Amino acid sequence: MPILNKDSKHHILIPLFIVLFLWLCFWLQYNNIINWRELGVFPREKFGLYGIVLSPFIHANLQHLLNNTISLLFLLLALGYFYPSAFYKVLIFSVILSGIGTWFIGRPSFHVGASGVIYALVSFLFFKGILSKHYRLMALSFLVVFQYGGMIWYMFPDVETHISWEGHLSGFIAGAILALAIATPVLYKEIKYDWEHPDFNPALDPFMKHFDSKGKFKNNPNQHATYHENKKIVYHIVAAEEEDIDELK
Repeated sequence: MPILNKDSKHHILIPLFIVLFLWLCFWLQYNNIINWRELGVFPREKFGLYGIVLSPFIHANLQHLLNNTISLLFLLLALGYFYPSAFYKVLIFSVILSGIGTWFIGRPSFHVGASGVIYALVSFLFFKGILSKHYRLMALSFLVVFQYGGMIWYMFPDVETHISWEGHLSGFIAGAILALAIATPVLYKEIKYDWEHPDFNPALDPFMKHFDSKGKFKNNPNQHATYHENKKIVYHIVAAEEEDIDELK
C-alpha cells in the first residue's frame, strides 16, 4: 500500500493556480470581456448545460469571490496534502456532479460561483476522514466541521433568497458520494529497519556479528566474560545491655 507523498505539487501549486485563475476570470468579467450570465447554470435548459463546467469560475461580485477564495484555497490545500492520489478525481467530479445536481433541482435562474465545489470538498473531507478511521484524517474531519459546520444551514430553501441552496445541496451530496466511491491510500508512517537501508553493512552491525558465514549463532569473540571475586558479608552481633532494652521499650 503506497504511502502518501508529502512533497507532491498538489498541496501547494495547483490550489494556488486554481485560485489565481478564478481571479483572472473575475477580471475578464469585470471588464465586460466575457458575459458571465451565459456561463452560469440555468436549470433544465439546454443553454444552461454549459454552466455545469463553467459556473464555478464565475462570481456575482467581489465579495462573493473573496468568500469563496479563502474557503476554496484551504480545502484544496487539505485535499492535495492528505489525498494527493485522489486530487484530480475529487476536484473534477465535484465540479461536474454539483453542476448536474443544480441543473436538475435549481430554480429557473442563473446559478454561478464555486460554492457547490466548496460544499463538495467539505463533504468529501468530512466523510472520507470518518470512513478511514485514521486519527489524523478524522482530526481533519473534525477541523472541517468546526470551520464549516455553519454552512449546513445554507443547504435549505429560503435561508437567503440570493444564495443557491440547490448548488450547495448538490455539492454536499456529490462530496459524500465521492467519499464512498473513490478509494484512497491509508495514511501511515513508513517503518524502515536498518537492514533495509542501501548503505547497510552487516559486518559492522553488532547483532549480525553473532552469526558466522553459515548463519549459525556464535558468541561474539570480542565480548569477554567478567567474573567478580566472591565477597563475604559479615554481620557483627553485639549483645545489648539491659539498660538499652529498657530505653527501647
